[in-house]
Formats: sequence, structure tokens, C-alpha cells
Amino acid sequence: MRHGKKINHLGRTASHRKAMLSNMAASLILHKRVSTTVAKAKALRKYVEPLLTKSKNDTTHSRRTCFAYLQNKESVKELFDEVSVKVANRPGGYTRILKTGYRLGDNAEMCVIELVDYNEDMLTTASTATGGAKRTRRRGGKKGSDAANTEASTATAPATDAGTAAPAVEAAAQAETETPASSVDTKATDAPAESTDSNEETKDAK
Repeated sequence: MRHGKKINHLGRTASHRKAMLSNMAASLILHKRVSTTVAKAKALRKYVEPLLTKSKNDTTHSRRTCFAYLQNKESVKELFDEVSVKVANRPGGYTRILKTGYRLGDNAEMCVIELVDYNEDMLTTASTATGGAKRTRRRGGKKGSDAANTEASTATAPATDAGTAAPAVEAAAQAETETPASSVDTKATDAPAESTDSNEETKDAK
């Protein structure tokens, strides 16, 4: 059982493993990307990212601490002068592992480990992708947008109803103004007819 075995020994002794990770970290800082196996890349990521965080505080103590791990003056100078400026605003996650397939011979899984801020192609694509609407991982944002759409539709609905109701009100007003005149005309025409009938009745009675 491998309970609690968090460190991958990589088939090497402690001194060999430390020297290998130190050389790989120095190469990654100088060349910004290294091709290696996935197992070594994951071990290197845990080794080099604390050094990148420490480089944000440019003091003599930080430089000596990083030199104790890297054992390379050029890589320490590059780390504190160039790389620390690039990663200043990034809160961790300085490296990226891109799998490239399997190696011929032993079929080991290969990859490229690189510094995120030095891959210009992926930075430009990410900036264009996020240049539009802001994307969040919360599910409540969709409900809020739907509520806003429903409110907008309800706000426009009374306006349209009022626009359609105005002609109907005008037509009803015209009908009301026309109906009294017609009723007056009918009463006026009915009155002489009744008077003529009464005259004829009086003549017959005589």
C-alpha cells in the first residue's frame, strides 16, 4: 500500500533527484520551456513554482534562497530580473503542462512544461476569448439575465398595449358622438308620423 507517499522518487536516489530537478528548474527559467516526461514535469512544477513566488520579493535573502535550489547564477539573475516582472500579477499557476504523446522505445508519456506568461500565442487567444461578455462559473448569472429579460418584456408590453388601445378609444368616442345624432333623427322622424295619425283619427271621428 502506498499510503502517504506523496513524493514521486522517479527511480532515483535523493541526491540524484535533487540535482536533476535543480538542473531542470534552471533550464526552464532560462529557456522558458522544457520537453520531458509527464512524471518529471509534475515533480518539476512542485519544485520551481515556490521559487517563482519567492522571486516577487527581490531581496538578498530571496536571491540566496533561490540560488541554494538552482545553483546557477545566470538562472537566478534571469529569475529576478525578467521572470519575476512577468509573473508579478499572477497569483500562482506559473507553469503549464502540454502533453505531446508517447516516446518511442519505452512508450513513456511525454509533455512540454512551459512558463504561462511566455507563451504569446495562448495569451492572445485567451485575451480575445475573454474580450467579450464576462464569463463566470456561477449558475446564478443566467437566472439574473432571464429575470432582466422578463422585466424588459413586461416594461415594453404596457407600452404596446397603450399604443393599440389609443385607436380603440378614439373609435369608441366617435361611435358615442354619432349614436345620439342618429337617435335624435329617429325621434324627429317618428314624431310627425304620430301627429299625422292623430289628425286622421280626429277627422274620422268628425
